[in-house]
Amino acid sequence: MKTTLIFLIIFLVPIALFSQTELSIVKDDNTICLTTYGEGDPMLIINGGPGMSSEGFRALAEIMGQSHKAIIYDQRGTGKSKISRIDTSTITMDAMIRDIEMIRNHLEIDEWIVFGHSFGGMLASYYASKFQERVKGLILSSSGGINMELFSIININVRLTSLERDSLNYWNAKIANGDTTYFARLQRGRFLAPAYLYDKSNVPIVANRLTQGNLTINRLVFQNMRKIDFDCSEALKDFKAPVLIIQGQEDIIDKSIAETAHGVFRNSTVTILEKCGHYGWLDQPERYFGAIENFLQEVE
Repeated sequence: MKTTLIFLIIFLVPIALFSQTELSIVKDDNTICLTTYGEGDPMLIINGGPGMSSEGFRALAEIMGQSHKAIIYDQRGTGKSKISRIDTSTITMDAMIRDIEMIRNHLEIDEWIVFGHSFGGMLASYYASKFQERVKGLILSSSGGINMELFSIININVRLTSLERDSLNYWNAKIANGDTTYFARLQRGRFLAPAYLYDKSNVPIVANRLTQGNLTINRLVFQNMRKIDFDCSEALKDFKAPVLIIQGQEDIIDKSIAETAHGVFRNSTVTILEKCGHYGWLDQPERYFGAIENFLQEVE
């Protein structure tokens, strides 16, 4: 696989040498499953979605685990994390940051670097707004932003060809009419994935990732964000730790979202990667990880 080959060229440490630990944390009817990679200063990696597990972020965590104790986890109700019911009372932003604190306390971590991608960047920002003293550094990778601005400007369909749009509509209709097979979800992913990528050879990776979403959780999270009028701007004006805001020039996330966050965080840097879409580690791995490495040296 092309991406794996690139990773191995840039990072010449065999994955087999990394310590990897999987564990579950149980509190009442809520089970959170997580995996740690490597040793060193802790870094929490919050995947995108919402409604997706951390499965698609294992390769990223393995790379981060070469220099840190990288932690990924399945957000509540996704992947191996289980909760007795999924509804408006259990799927909220506040409940999700309580899960993050449960992980931190269980691992006996005083402070950590928090990395959030896409929706994970929004959740990371919300966590930082509530637990500033626990965040040593913040990495916002193609983040959805610190407020609801994104939802008034994002238009994924314009990044697709007419054939891709028609095919996507076809498979969306099939799924809405009850065909929830992996095949149908993968076809939907095949025609949606190009919107997220500059290098279209990575479409199969992202297409498979797009099959993994729980649409009920996705809907409930965004419903809660609207209910609480999600906006971290005021709270984050006092955030003092360094922040890296990184995204692609061709990202589905408009650069104005990064600029808004940059204007709020007093100690932030914005890096825009050319010839890059929503997944920097796929489209431009060398420059993406280079920017993160430079940032981490500043933090530590």
